Amino acid sequence: MGNDVRDVIPVVPYRDIRAGHDFLVDVLGFASAGVVEDGEGVVVHAEVRADERRIWLHAVAGGLTTPLDSGVATGGIVVYVDDVDAHFERARDRARATGAIIMREPTDEDYGQREYGLRDPEGHNWYIATPFATSD
Repeated sequence: MGNDVRDVIPVVPYRDIRAGHDFLVDVLGFASAGVVEDGEGVVVHAEVRADERRIWLHAVAGGLTTPLDSGVATGGIVVYVDDVDAHFERARDRARATGAIIMREPTDEDYGQREYGLRDPEGHNWYIATPFATSD
């Protein structure tokens, strides 16, 4: 079969897609790749990017729900940044102002990265990390 995979795009559901988009752009530092509204001004889709990597923001529909609605988080997304401590300093107060929860401040992890965790206002877990430098 070979390697036919060309891309992987995470789909993250939000009750309020615009607020989710703005959180990811304003707090976590993603670039906006657009917000799509229907004919009545209701946001039906949004996209954010980190370089060429995309994340689609989807309505709570078709079996997709948020951790806030379901009461459980079954996963999370790891975002690599150049300097996790600097990112945390920039994001911390903005995150809290949106209702996000800082789950853990920057910590060195045994699995080779320094990371902090936060839960966005709809309950999605985001882990912001910088891998440790390795000596070859």
